[in-house]
Amino acid sequence: MWSATILAQAAGPAGAAVATDAAVRVQSVWDFVVKGGPMMIPIGIASLVATAVIIERVVSLRRARVIPPALIGKLAELLKDETDGRATAQSYCRDNPSPMGHILSAAIRRFGEPEERLEKHIQEAGEREVFKLRKHLRLLSVVASISPLMGLLGTIFGMIKAFQTVAISGEALGKASLLAKGIYEAMITTAGGLLVAIPVLIAYHWISGRIEQLVGEMDLTTVEFMEAHGGLRADFEADEPEREEPSATPIKIPASAG
Repeated sequence: MWSATILAQAAGPAGAAVATDAAVRVQSVWDFVVKGGPMMIPIGIASLVATAVIIERVVSLRRARVIPPALIGKLAELLKDETDGRATAQSYCRDNPSPMGHILSAAIRRFGEPEERLEKHIQEAGEREVFKLRKHLRLLSVVASISPLMGLLGTIFGMIKAFQTVAISGEALGKASLLAKGIYEAMITTAGGLLVAIPVLIAYHWISGRIEQLVGEMDLTTVEFMEAHGGLRADFEADEPEREEPSATPIKIPASAG
């Protein structure tokens, strides 16, 4: 900048125009951040945090990690052993941790209990797993909300600085250009805040939809598993011979837990 100013003074009006153009032109991402002022620092930090959360959630929410394809078949095979099949199945779930495995492990542990109590324990286990699936989503929501506000705050600070520069300038000529340059730099922070908030908001809703889809699949898988292994009511059928048929979806894992 210093050398450009000297060249501009030596070259006259044409050189001044070249120096001004160089001062306002954005040539790289780093240049964009520098011209935005100090408020671009927290906006940049927020973007890095959101990027890390998005990558971590995308990896964690892969279907193979939430509902392992071989889990149901393996548990069904282990439960065929009437002596220690339940203990072996629970041990398998512990050795191969997954949200679906934790829910089914809670169900297997309560086999033989009254249906209402069994459903309650399954729902509690489901709530805990949904809470884990929604991990860090609130942080994404905060980043999407405050990034435009930080950009606006940076713009206000920049405009205050621009008007202050004009106010203390003793030259009447050229004040408009000073004001325009200051506002240009101030508006960069608003653009930066929006550039962070918009993709983060899209990612937040995509991840939320993905979680709802996985919760629905876990709910259906749990119902089918319990229907296929109906021994959960075997210990009580003698005491309740006229028990009414269970509903089509007796277990519901709440998607909004956490």
